[in-house]
Amino acid sequence: MTYALPAPPTSTLLTQDFALIDRVALISGGNSGLGLESALAMAEAGARAVYCVDLPEHPSAEWQKVRDYAAKLKGKGGEGRLEYVSADVRNQDKMWQVGEMIGDKEGRMDICLAGAGVLGDAVDCLEYPGREFQRIMETNVHGVLWTAQAAGQQMRRFKNGGSIILMASIAAHVAFKGHAVAQYHTSKAAVLQLARSLACELAPEGIRVNSVSPGFMLTRFPKPYLDVQPEYEHIWSSMNPMKRMGKPHEIRGVMVWLASDASSFCNGSDILVDGGHHAW
Repeated sequence: MTYALPAPPTSTLLTQDFALIDRVALISGGNSGLGLESALAMAEAGARAVYCVDLPEHPSAEWQKVRDYAAKLKGKGGEGRLEYVSADVRNQDKMWQVGEMIGDKEGRMDICLAGAGVLGDAVDCLEYPGREFQRIMETNVHGVLWTAQAAGQQMRRFKNGGSIILMASIAAHVAFKGHAVAQYHTSKAAVLQLARSLACELAPEGIRVNSVSPGFMLTRFPKPYLDVQPEYEHIWSSMNPMKRMGKPHEIRGVMVWLASDASSFCNGSDILVDGGHHAW
């Protein structure tokens, strides 16, 4: 007896579960760095539109190059559309308005990456000014929540569920040796617990919330240190078993996975992308 083999599948795990076809994303901090890398990855995965929210009035030249590249993806699964919105994540009302604008225009909201953040100055923890500490918290904690609210309200509005990703850091897990940045450590640790709290509240509505903790990455964040003391690249590279700093594109796979159905049972988790820094 011979058996007829089934026809090859029209879709596979990679093309179906990891696909973001027709989905709409809101990314804060999307003008550069890891936010922009994530926007590009989502566009390549087929997202209909990726809205990049950032503080500058006009997008960077880097963002415009990515937009032009993404436009060439139209017809290959998604619309290849990157949109730029100037807004301050510290302004709750404005962020809610941005979310509503996207919802009105697109008729859905599927993905959120709350990626805007600031480092702050290195100051002795016993001398850190209260006003400056509050400024860091307003961006790194309040701004993350306001961004998640902006997208989450639209996910609730359209009842289609969604995935919210909060940008934490290896600094949420371990302190940076030799760096007086208590404000940054504190703010990123808060993001971890915020993600867990939102995950528990929103899961019944089909909205998943997770966080990502990058290690030392070669982005604009460490640039002020490296410009003055280039030897820091060697120091930071020595803090993980891979003996190097991460490259921005190395965040892309994790972001698409969390945004897609491939991570459908992942909720309230933190994903470390740190070269093994935390393992030490």
